[in-house]
Amino acid sequence: MKKLVKRGLLVGCFYAVLSGPSIIAAEYSASFKGTDIQEFINTVGKNLNKTIIVDPTVRGNVNVRSYDLLNDEQYYQFFLSVLDVYGFAVVPMPSGVLKVVKAANAKTSAIPVADDLTSGSGDEVVTRVVPVRNVSVRDLAPLLRQLNDNAGVGNVVHYEPSNVLLLTGRAAVVNRLVEIVHRVDKVGDENVDIIKLQFSSASEMVRLITALTKNDKNTVSSVLTPKLVADERTNAVVISGDPQNRQRIVTLIRQLDREQQTQGNTRVFYLKYAKAKNLVDVLSGASKTIQNEKSGGTGASTNNTTAAANTSSGSGSSAFNGKDLSIVADEQTNALVITAQPDVMQELERIIAKLDIRRAQVLVEAIIVEVQDGDALNLGVQWANTNGGGTQFTATGLPTSTVVNAALEYKNDGTFSSTTTGALGSFNGIAAGFYSGNWAGLVTALSSNTKSNILATPSIVTLDNKEAAFNVGQEVPVVTGSQSSTAGSVFNTVERKTVGTKLKVTPQINEGDSVQMEIEQEVSSVASSTSSDSSSSASLGSTFNTRTVKNAVLVKSGETVVLGGLLNNTTAESVYKVPLLGDIPVLGYLFRYSGTTKSKQNLMVFIHPTILRDPVTYTGISSSKYNLFRAEQLSQEAETDRLALPVERPILPAYDTESTLLSPKMKAVLDKQGNATAVQP
Repeated sequence: MKKLVKRGLLVGCFYAVLSGPSIIAAEYSASFKGTDIQEFINTVGKNLNKTIIVDPTVRGNVNVRSYDLLNDEQYYQFFLSVLDVYGFAVVPMPSGVLKVVKAANAKTSAIPVADDLTSGSGDEVVTRVVPVRNVSVRDLAPLLRQLNDNAGVGNVVHYEPSNVLLLTGRAAVVNRLVEIVHRVDKVGDENVDIIKLQFSSASEMVRLITALTKNDKNTVSSVLTPKLVADERTNAVVISGDPQNRQRIVTLIRQLDREQQTQGNTRVFYLKYAKAKNLVDVLSGASKTIQNEKSGGTGASTNNTTAAANTSSGSGSSAFNGKDLSIVADEQTNALVITAQPDVMQELERIIAKLDIRRAQVLVEAIIVEVQDGDALNLGVQWANTNGGGTQFTATGLPTSTVVNAALEYKNDGTFSSTTTGALGSFNGIAAGFYSGNWAGLVTALSSNTKSNILATPSIVTLDNKEAAFNVGQEVPVVTGSQSSTAGSVFNTVERKTVGTKLKVTPQINEGDSVQMEIEQEVSSVASSTSSDSSSSASLGSTFNTRTVKNAVLVKSGETVVLGGLLNNTTAESVYKVPLLGDIPVLGYLFRYSGTTKSKQNLMVFIHPTILRDPVTYTGISSSKYNLFRAEQLSQEAETDRLALPVERPILPAYDTESTLLSPKMKAVLDKQGNATAVQP
């Protein structure tokens, strides 16, 4: 082996001497047979005057033969190529030292970063940063990895934020990949064609062409697939892509955009949520606008479009008839029968799809809370004389004549007549008096205390933008007029007034789960009735207590806000007395009647809306209300006196288990019949 090396060196020196002083570079003969790779690296290092550090894992023999003489550059590339074949690579260091390592470890070493000026050559190991401007590096990197030696020194990494590629490998391979990237990274010839349609709908044409080209075998890549967009405003199709594919799509559109043999087609739209009768006016107005756009102006619609709303025979409820257009609503099937041109039909179908949607519902609960508290104290003394009359305070309800008659009757026979008994029975409180000679006295006292606490929660469920009314109460007759006949009879005109709890609301659901509501809330009751006419038993009039709120509020779903309220505190004092005598200190109380009344009234009206967008929410609220009433029935059943006679009370079945309400006895009979039927063969 040493002889072969020396022979190679001698041959190199011989050629250098013969060539004369004009040839500076030395030439080498590269022939190594069965040479240890360590010896091969040392020989090349001596010839090139390079310091080479060899990794301990570099082992093996080299078998290579060259019949040409190589200069320094060729000899170095020959050295790199031999190491590449045997799975090793050279890593140059900044100090000029060369390191020989395994090719798989070279990619993580200090490999020089090349560029367009110093791109490297041959089997040098380099790294290049390649910016990509028109293609996504994520899509390009997998393709380049297939062309690189990923198992050895090669590596391809992409960095998406900067859209660059990091290429590592042999200089010849890296330069080849860079050239491929430059050829691929070009702006495609994707001009735009705008095809305006005359007879077809742009959106329908795009849908049809997309379905045809979706599985087209002629389209190799998604990049080459033409892109289609429908411009509904101008009824045009916008096409972008390479010229060949664009021309193919344009030709196909021209063939499809033909006038139909018939002037229109008819379709039936079965509505799910909206009412067909209500959509006729909306669609007729929209069709006028569409036809105006097709005719090129608004003035043409006056001569070309004639609309008429009428009631059609049969099941149809309303209709619209215009030029080449007919819209008829059928109430029995809740369907729309439309006859129109294809482009107009597409627009109407899109409008119907947006209008025929499930509308949200709103549960509106009005909470009325009213607390009343009243105190009254009445004290009085009346005097009477059988010969000359006496004092009379009518506020007590006991006139002086009644006092005198009662005293006389009781003095004579110890009993009272029916008239006197009725007069005394109408008085509330305590009445104490005396009768002596011709004089009688009566002391009356009455103290009253009234309290009331009212809580009402009327609730109603209605659709969005749909007015709903709720009324629980009674109709009270009210005399509105009276007329006397010549015979002396009196005829009264009576009307009925509804009193109770009334709620009228129109909710509108806004963005952000807020509800705008127009509310009319009324709580009324009968306070008292006036005296009756002597000739008729009908009441001449009534007094009503009425609390009314009418306003518009904006409330978030699930929240409770106050609509209005009243805080009232009233104190009334009244004194009836005999002039002069009633002003005497202390003794004046014997000739005086005094009354004091205090009343407090607290009234508040609240509103609590809840948006019901889906059946699950609606079912949950319904079940909670249902279970509330069922729990009340079960509570009453549990509190029944066990000693009383048994009474079968109907109780609501468990929610979502029974479709009808049955008494326990009837349910037992049906269960028995069901079991008997089940055992029959």
